[in-house]
Amino acid sequence: MKLAFIGLGVMGFPMAGHLQQAGHEVCVYNRNPQKAADWVARFGGAHADTPAEAAQGADMVMICVGNDDDVRGVVYGEQGILAGMKAGALLIDHTTTSAELAEELAGKAAGAGLRFIDAPVSGGQLGAENGALTVMIGGDEADVAEAAPVLAAYGKKVTRLGPVGAGQRCKMVNQICVIGAVQGIAEGLMIARKAGLDIPTLIEVLAGGAAQSWQLQNRAQTMAEGKFDFGFAAQWMHKDLGICLDEAKHQGLKLPLTEHVYQVYEKLLAEGYGRCDSTVVIKDLES
Repeated sequence: MKLAFIGLGVMGFPMAGHLQQAGHEVCVYNRNPQKAADWVARFGGAHADTPAEAAQGADMVMICVGNDDDVRGVVYGEQGILAGMKAGALLIDHTTTSAELAEELAGKAAGAGLRFIDAPVSGGQLGAENGALTVMIGGDEADVAEAAPVLAAYGKKVTRLGPVGAGQRCKMVNQICVIGAVQGIAEGLMIARKAGLDIPTLIEVLAGGAAQSWQLQNRAQTMAEGKFDFGFAAQWMHKDLGICLDEAKHQGLKLPLTEHVYQVYEKLLAEGYGRCDSTVVIKDLES
């Protein structure tokens, strides 16, 4: 299948690579053209000078960039994706965005004779590199069924949650659950340190009971050691939680834990920890 992949960050670079290795004909675009050239040198395929050029003739176009404005920046305009896509092609957004943007893109795509699904992912850089991401999708059933075999190149679990926007709302729930676990582990580790407990033994014990989680088993030890160079950056989690809080406000909900951790990240970003991974919240408790 002829594909285009727009955005070659820590997630997009390996994701696009999996598509090429699966036998698809992939053309990539990245704001930094050297990154696109590096991708071609590693995986083959081709790179283009604009999103529109990358999208020309593609059956499906995948996007994986930073935020709502970044998505609009590569989708709209004379050099944007919509200007280059052929009629009937499918646009797939892997960026974590607001659900409102997903619905906006679906409308713009339909107006241009195109199709759209929102498909944010979970699993971090390691999941992208290993082709083991969870893909949460909102969109028409037939469109999702068409995309699923292609997305399986990097998605261990590819699931439709409902109409356009449902994928993004599922990702919001995912992020809230993740930061709840991370904040709980951080607070628990503070007690463990004060009590003089052996952290590796503590983790082993907790992993056998109801406190077990991916975050506990994979990040508690690194958090305790003050190592924060493992995947998803604090600045991106801060962005994602802002999306969650906007959605909650729209739904008339209060999310006190999410609000608290959002403020913690805001403080940590101001202190220069934005590039650290999201478990850096423990620093707030240590200060």
